[in-house]
Amino acid sequence: QVQLVESGGGLVQAGGSLRLSCAASGRSFSGYSMAWFRQAPGKDREFVAAIVWGGASLSYADSVKGRFTISRDNAKNTVNLQMKSLKPEDTAVYYCADTVKMYGSLLQRSFEYDYWGQGTQVTVSS
Repeated sequence: QVQLVESGGGLVQAGGSLRLSCAASGRSFSGYSMAWFRQAPGKDREFVAAIVWGGASLSYADSVKGRFTISRDNAKNTVNLQMKSLKPEDTAVYYCADTVKMYGSLLQRSFEYDYWGQGTQVTVSS
C-alpha cells in the first residue's frame, strides 16, 4: 500500500524559507512522476512542481519558478520542496502526490495522480 507522509510546513514571514518533505513507501517509485500541489482556502488545488524518480526531469508552475526547488533523495525515498522568497499568496495546504500512470512522463494535472498525502499547512505572513 502506497503511503505518502508530508512534513515541514509551518508559519513563516514573507521573504522567508521552508523545506517540505514527502516520505514515500509501498512500491517502487523509480521512473514515475511525483509532485507537489497546493490548495488555498476557497480555491482549486493547483500544481506546484513535479519530478520523475530516477531522472532529471523537473517541472514548475510559473508562479514558483526561481523560488521553489523540487528534489528527491533516492536513498530515503523522499521528495523535497525547498521554498524560498515566500509570499503571502503561497499560503496553502501543500500535498505530495504519486502516480502509477505514464512511466517516465512529468504529469501536472491532479487527476493524473493516484495517491495523495494528508497535506501540510504553509502560512506566510505579510
